[in-house]
Parts: sequence; C-alpha cells; structure tokens
Amino acid sequence: MKKIPQVLADEMRKEMNAKGVSREKQVAWFNWLRYYLDFCLKYQHSTRDPETGPLFLQKLSSKGQNLDRQKQAGDCITLFQKVAKRFPANGKEQDQSEVLNDWGQVLVSLQEVIRLKQYAVSTGRTYRYWVLAFQDFLQSKAVSEVTDDDVVAYLTWLATHKRVVATTQNQAFNALLFLFRYVLKRPYELSDKVKRARRSRYVPVVLSREELDEVFKRLEDPYHLIAQLLYGCGLRLTEGLTLRVEQLNLAHRILTVHHGKGRKDRAMPLPVCLLPQLEAHLALVKAQFQEDSEAGFAGSFMPEGSPVKWKNRSLHWPWQFMFPAKTLTLVPLSGERRRYHVHDSQFSKALRKAVRETGINKRVGSHTLRHSFASHLLLANYDIRTIQDMMGHSDVKTTMIYTQTVPSRTLQKRKSPLDMEAALIDV
Repeated sequence: MKKIPQVLADEMRKEMNAKGVSREKQVAWFNWLRYYLDFCLKYQHSTRDPETGPLFLQKLSSKGQNLDRQKQAGDCITLFQKVAKRFPANGKEQDQSEVLNDWGQVLVSLQEVIRLKQYAVSTGRTYRYWVLAFQDFLQSKAVSEVTDDDVVAYLTWLATHKRVVATTQNQAFNALLFLFRYVLKRPYELSDKVKRARRSRYVPVVLSREELDEVFKRLEDPYHLIAQLLYGCGLRLTEGLTLRVEQLNLAHRILTVHHGKGRKDRAMPLPVCLLPQLEAHLALVKAQFQEDSEAGFAGSFMPEGSPVKWKNRSLHWPWQFMFPAKTLTLVPLSGERRRYHVHDSQFSKALRKAVRETGINKRVGSHTLRHSFASHLLLANYDIRTIQDMMGHSDVKTTMIYTQTVPSRTLQKRKSPLDMEAALIDV
C-alpha cells in the first residue's frame, strides 16, 4: 500500500483535527487515502481531477463496500483534494509532493515497460511490490539520488535484518535490476557487494496417489476437476485457472498451455479418465455463456496486452474461461460486465479444507499437485528430459530437484539401528 509523504500527512491531520475527526476515524481516513493513491497509480488517473473521486467510489461499490464506508472514503478524498491545492502542480500531473510524483511516474513507467515486454501479470505485481518496498526502505528518497549502493544496502538488509530466504532476495534483486535497466536506464553493477541470503536445500512436498484420491473425493466441482487437471497435467495454478475453451482438444486428448512461465507454450496429454467430466463441464459452461450473451454481457476478460484486433474475441465461445467465476464483474471505467475465472484464493481455500478433512500431516498447497505429478512420473521411470519438457522447465537442474522425492535403491536398503538385532551392534 502506498506510503503517504510526511508533509501531506501533516496537512491532512491538521484539517481532520479542525473538522473534529476522532483519532479512530483518522486512522480509517488515512487508509482510504492510501487506497485512493494506489487506485490513481494503477489506473493512471490524476489525483487532483474531480472526476477521479466518483470513479474510485464506483470501484469501492463494485467491491461490495457498504454506503457508510463509501461516504467515509468520499469525505476523505474531498478533504485530500482540498489539501492537494496547497502543493504546486506542473503542466502534466503533480501529486502531493515532488517526491511522490517522481516515484509515481516510476511506477507508471514500470507498468508500461512490463506490458510492452508482455511479462505475466503476476510478474508485474511482484516487481511493483518490490519497487514500493525499496521506496519505503529509502524513506521516499528522490529518485534522481538513488544509486546502486542503495540497492546493495537494501538487499543486504533483507538478508541480515529480515532474514529472507535466498529465493526471496533473488526476486527482489531481479525486480530492482529490471527497474534500473529498463525504467531508470542506469548502470546496475553490484558485483560481490551484496551479502547473500543462505540458500536452503529444498525438498518438494508430494502426496501419494492414495492421498491424492482422498483429497479429490472431498472437493466439489469445479474445484474437483481443477485439482485433477493440476495433478494430471502438471499445471501451475494460474495455468489451470486461466484455461480457455480453445486450449482443450478433446478429440486428440491434448491440452495446450499458452504463455506459461517464461512466456513458453507446451502441449500436454489430457488424462483419458477425465474426458467424460470435461465434456459435461463444458456443456454447463456453454449454457452459462449463452445466458450471458442473451443478457448482453461484454465477454470474458482478455489476456493482458491483447492486440486491438482481438477486441471482439471476448464474445467468442473458444475464448471463454474453462472455469468461469460464479458472478459477472463490473469494469469501473467502462461500466461493462465481464466474466472472470475462478479466483485462486477460492480454490486454495477449498483445497486446504479438503486436506484438513483427510487428516494428512503434510504442508499441502496447489503447487503440491504439480510436485506430485513430476515425482510420480519419475517413479514410473520417465526420463528426466521428458519430465523437464512436460513441466515446461528451461533448465533441467530445476527438474532434478524431484529426484530427491523418490527414494533411491541405496536408501531403501539402509536400516535404522532400531531395526537391527542386538548382536549386530554389540560392542
């Protein structure tokens, strides 16, 4: 969430005290202001434009916020726009202070470059998170004064103070590398200056086939079918939830993943045992699609950065989501109603509930199904290169981690001293 510059916070607090706003309500008002600033950055609206306030309130309404909370947010935004007039504005867009404007423009540029390079939406969210965290660490230091030494200090702080794992530190490193190289267009030479987080040896959690069957039995549709596809095809959660009708070729039993991690495509064999379920599910989805079409909906949400010529494809049957959301989503800026896919939090919640009911004593998440897919292929004597191709891994080293989940013959022959006869260990 956006950090409010101190100079703006002080002015807002003075006005709130003058209006007799209680301390408790002031906390809520500052939260609304942070949400508003994030909204303006995300949708590239001017914070000073009188039309932006109603758009923000419309967004709150679509999220189910009640009228009292909408009124509180509206009062806060009205006060903010009054206070913002005390700060100078340039010809384009000047937010609360020059510092906020600089970082605000950086975030907008970051989003534009990510879209231009056609990075995944999740990657864009992650990079934005780390840039905001970096800004907070620097206490909103002016962008023009930021150097690679600041990055060194931040990454070292993550390792020594926050004690993050190596993968988290590498994620921050890559986000800031992208920021410097493509947005700020400055050199990014850290060499060996950064104290690296300790890399831990990670063994993926996998479920046996019996455990998987117990979990599947406790899931209702569509989560039951989603879970079986994640395991049966080795899909990542996002790949499974964003499947569209055209990606399934039931006649040839092939599922095609478009623009997976690293923007790579791959084709997977569809489990034959799922074909009847998939046909029945598609019939239900098509009936819902026809009802939506008759009601005049605007189609499904299209992939981020879709070409303009794809505008009308959202209304075509092949482009509908395989696992659509139960309700239509209101698009605030256009007023259109579109159909999204099942949200990842809904599936994750259903999966956790099913695992608890089975009594399985393992840390299970959606990615556990993909881990189990790779591990079970190894047990079935598939070669590592074939598994690498089916998983969509760029480097076979990534796939090799699954060899740790399969007991070696040597390990199977080893015994615990508790199982040995006393005579064998008598000294």
